[in-house]
Amino acid sequence: MKSWVKAALKGAGGLLAVGVVGIVGYVSVQVRAFDANMAEVYDVPVPVVVRSSDAAVLARGKHLAESVAACTSSSCHGEQLSGGTTIEMGPVATIRGPNVTKILLDYSDGDLARLLHHGIKRDGRSVTFMPVQDYAWLPDDDVAAIVSYVRTVPLVDTTSEPTVIKTLGKVLDRKDKIVFDVARHIDHAAGIRAKGATPTVEYGQFLAMGCQGCHGERFSGGPLPGAPSSMAIPLNLTPHETGLKNWSFDDQQASQRGRAEERKAPRPADAVRGVQKVRRCRAARALGIPEECASALVRKPMRLHAFRPDRIPRFARTPQVQEYAP
Repeated sequence: MKSWVKAALKGAGGLLAVGVVGIVGYVSVQVRAFDANMAEVYDVPVPVVVRSSDAAVLARGKHLAESVAACTSSSCHGEQLSGGTTIEMGPVATIRGPNVTKILLDYSDGDLARLLHHGIKRDGRSVTFMPVQDYAWLPDDDVAAIVSYVRTVPLVDTTSEPTVIKTLGKVLDRKDKIVFDVARHIDHAAGIRAKGATPTVEYGQFLAMGCQGCHGERFSGGPLPGAPSSMAIPLNLTPHETGLKNWSFDDQQASQRGRAEERKAPRPADAVRGVQKVRRCRAARALGIPEECASALVRKPMRLHAFRPDRIPRFARTPQVQEYAP
């Protein structure tokens, strides 16, 4: 082998080694930063909460726990708040909603209210993955209603496995691509609250923040960062041809109320497939290849929502796998 070829190979090998070292170093820095933030104790006072036994308040709390906060969904804490189903996110994380009925035994009403508004646990540290950033705007009386309701839920004696955030998940959190370190993504001094539940655009904008956790800050959908192919891809909710362009108000209302059979417009996924087919046809013709061989449309991964004041409407982390207790 000629000397110049050997020199070139050595140079390429050296560059590759430097690149690998750089990547490992970068990942290590991000992981350490994530772990340090998760260990941070936040100086946020525990509020005073007046628990209620009023039937209307309890009904309001139950409604919020089942809808806006989504506490009772199967992927969160489950119907009985005794623990949700495991969510496998491949190299990112393994998410398990804990048994809330047991956690309640160690929490005061004020501790629960702080958790729901700030994502801060009883020990002052951040909760993991709980989507507080989607409903931190809830008024104080709504949070008190949730606290009052969950106190009425019977204890279920089951044990929850802890959530595991893996190396890629820690890096994605530090890059604000997904929210695992919840308290870090909330401005605790902002204190932004909705002014009551009213059928208005203003209140709807607050409610829609719960959609941003999956569909992105601009509601355009796309694959979740680092998620395995088995996970569903959030759809485009904007008035684009690949989204809700042809949807009427009645279509949207029927879909959100679980009556999809009443919807007359096509699902966003059906629209996406139609656009993909058109683009594949154009690409195939341009490249002179059979249409069935053309690649499908690849959508850009979205960035997950984090609760910050500047995103509120203008009205009014050895193998880096670590377990976190709920």
